[in-house]
Amino acid sequence: MVATYWDGAVLRSVLGVVEKSRHVKTSREAVDRVAGWMAYEEFVFPRGGVAGEFGVGSNPDDIIDITMLVATLNFAFTDFDTGCKFKADYQGRTWSDSLGMFACLHQALTNGVPLLDGEYLASLTRSDLEGIFRGNIEMPMLDERRQILNQVGEVLIDRYEGRFHRFVRSCAPAMYADGEGLMERLIVEFPRFDDTSNYHGADVHIHKLAQLGLWTLHMALHDSGEWSLGDLSMMTAFADYIVPVALDVMDIFEYTPELASRIAEGDMIERDSDEEIEIRAHTLYATALLTDAINALRPPDLRLVIPQVDFRLWSSYHASFRPHHLTRTVMY
Repeated sequence: MVATYWDGAVLRSVLGVVEKSRHVKTSREAVDRVAGWMAYEEFVFPRGGVAGEFGVGSNPDDIIDITMLVATLNFAFTDFDTGCKFKADYQGRTWSDSLGMFACLHQALTNGVPLLDGEYLASLTRSDLEGIFRGNIEMPMLDERRQILNQVGEVLIDRYEGRFHRFVRSCAPAMYADGEGLMERLIVEFPRFDDTSNYHGADVHIHKLAQLGLWTLHMALHDSGEWSLGDLSMMTAFADYIVPVALDVMDIFEYTPELASRIAEGDMIERDSDEEIEIRAHTLYATALLTDAINALRPPDLRLVIPQVDFRLWSSYHASFRPHHLTRTVMY
């Protein structure tokens, strides 16, 4: 039986890249080998959503607003010149990568900064963001973050009375629903989420941040019954910088020597280059294959959705010192 995620627009769009790739390959043999031991691990379904280690209260509308704010900003935490990752100290701990970003947001919200208000986002300045994101380095792509938040704030003011939850609740709670699904509308109404590349004349739909936002909403609100994603099984991995590291370490990825050298040396991989698109396409393809292989070894009541496998890979390597590819982009 073919898993439903292979029928989704995202995975369908990457298959042409996989077939034509010259810089990245996926080893089916390695997929089966890794599945042979990973299938027997415990995969607890993540709960709590974006809150993670931090309390964000129980108001579902606030949880939606915070989740979508984080999804909007969840990109580029490594300095492109030095390779140094953003870290922030908060509540007696040091938080790295996206967790460092959320620690800063949580501190700002706790201190009364109205980050959930579209009016505030629309008028936010670079100086405001410098004050919010205080860490070991300047938050990468700060100017781009300011521009994105200004644009998102304007849409929220114009259409949704300044709050993300009003947008979310106006959509069908699904990725795909004949154009009315949350992901379908998110990438149209908020262009910062339209993560589409063109590979030799064909559009490749990755939609990392849009999917991650929906997954996080589901984790946060499913148990309470406030909101759940109706087609969770259609979701793919979240093609970022970290999951390719895991796939490389496990020998599932096979890079050409030239690309492997460029990644190891911290050379910039240009956005929408063949190399970058192939890395991301194979991330989705390989993770789907790995999920297939794992599920073939697990009983029906313990089968996984792709984001669970993605989280297993990401959580093991997100703080790793191993170099990942560097691409200057606001999409991941």
